[in-house]
Amino acid sequence: MAGAVEIPAAAEAIKFITLTPKTAFSLFGIGLVGGILSGFLGSGGAFIMTPAMMSLGIPGIMAVAANITHKFGKAIMGSRKHNEFGNVDMRMGLVMFIALFAGVKVAVSMNRGILAKMGTAGSNLYISIMFVIILSWVTWFMFRDIMKQRRGTNRITGQEGPTLAEKIRNLNLPPVIHFKVAGVRASLWLALLVGFATGFLAGTIGVGGFIGVPAMIYLLGIPTYVAAGTELFLAIFSGAQGAFLYSMHGLVDLRITLLLYVGSMIGINLGAIGTRVVRGSQMRLVMVAIIAMVALSRLAMVPVYLAEMGKISLAAGMHDAITLMSNIFLFGSGAVGVSMILFWMFQAYRRAGVVQNAGGDLSSSKASV
Repeated sequence: MAGAVEIPAAAEAIKFITLTPKTAFSLFGIGLVGGILSGFLGSGGAFIMTPAMMSLGIPGIMAVAANITHKFGKAIMGSRKHNEFGNVDMRMGLVMFIALFAGVKVAVSMNRGILAKMGTAGSNLYISIMFVIILSWVTWFMFRDIMKQRRGTNRITGQEGPTLAEKIRNLNLPPVIHFKVAGVRASLWLALLVGFATGFLAGTIGVGGFIGVPAMIYLLGIPTYVAAGTELFLAIFSGAQGAFLYSMHGLVDLRITLLLYVGSMIGINLGAIGTRVVRGSQMRLVMVAIIAMVALSRLAMVPVYLAEMGKISLAAGMHDAITLMSNIFLFGSGAVGVSMILFWMFQAYRRAGVVQNAGGDLSSSKASV
């Protein structure tokens, strides 16, 4: 089924995609890969889903809407599980609530405004540039963290003293609130800033965990597991609000959302299993590599969108070559990343089986003696 939905004051109509069996299978696969990465790498693993949908021809703003809507269902289940383990700081979630809503609202308004003034190509360009900026920063940040751990220093340079994040955290601008579950005291204004940034990113590219979790850890001093659980709790609200705001303007295709959700729920369980058998250093290296490749795929599409907007001229052959290169970076990163995760899981279970069999043989030998 295909149709068109008019966007008020938009430069052009946004059209729903034609859902062929191939497209439906591709969307399920995108959800599966995104779910595996989310379960394996933690919050924010769905970063690959919005660019992948854009590569299928889905307008960027609709891809964002589908991603944030499907995240709502996952967040309910994920935060419930984290809450059972005591990993959700409800007080912090409620404090960030208003700022989170404001961030989502501003992001959706900006996305719609850009679509209205610059058309689909301009909207795709804006979303892609945001991906390049955010993913490049996350790649650098994680790579630096890996290098620090390998060298065993406070910073790569080996210098002593507080980091910038620690200096900001120690400002303690009043009022200061005690968050019991997280076990920290933090400034209300800093918590509101983190909430706004999380909501803004979720409304802009469909996933806010990239900002929310690191900010809670480094700016508010919250333990990693509480930050992940609290971000999932917040994602319930950002997902619900984002889904509502985008659907009010005809930008949520429930067919896409459901296919993503089904694939994602299967994948997230597979990824979660992988975290039990794969070393943390391997996990971080995989994540850095995948994020960098996705950033490159979005960067490669910038001249294509500029050409579609009439800002530059691009030959048809060059247009196709750049698009192909972008897709190779994007889907190749997902395929290689998931393949490595599954391979490591297989190796770990194989080693576990060998050890178990060896233990059984040893017990048999002792019994016979």
